[in-house]
Amino acid sequence: MSAEPVRAGQDTYEGGLRQVARVVLLDPQDRILLLHGHEPDDPADDWWFTPGGGVEGEETREEAALRELAEETGITGVELGPVLWRRMCSFPFAGRRWDQDEWYFLARTDRTAIEAAGLTELERRSVAGARWWTCPELCRAHETVYPTRLAGLLRTLLDEGPPARPVILDPEIV
Repeated sequence: MSAEPVRAGQDTYEGGLRQVARVVLLDPQDRILLLHGHEPDDPADDWWFTPGGGVEGEETREEAALRELAEETGITGVELGPVLWRRMCSFPFAGRRWDQDEWYFLARTDRTAIEAAGLTELERRSVAGARWWTCPELCRAHETVYPTRLAGLLRTLLDEGPPARPVILDPEIV
């Protein structure tokens, strides 16, 4: 199945899956940055997730990861490390179903101030903020976090370093 043509600013799909690049952004204290999102029309239906989003046009996943990080956090000038994890997921959001092939890149930053100046209209209606989490805080969290095993994945990353090749996570269908 060939992908349909993509216009500038339009997400890239292959085989019906939205191609997504996410960033596991760590600060000097090994805290991870997560964004707080919710259904646009129901702020009580909320969750935490890593920065990132869909590949647009001809950009690479690496380019998409850096662009999304800048748009969603204002943080630039980071070097992407390896792809840590890959995940297929499917979930309802904003009145439609999203089927995604997500790649999670490692990155580190000294900057911890967040400025989400480049959000899309949908993101402005559905992203409520950002927070730096320690691994113990994430392990104790009762909030919904995606991917659902993020606390354990982060603990393994901090204890053992990046995997030799990306870990394929179990698919998540919500």
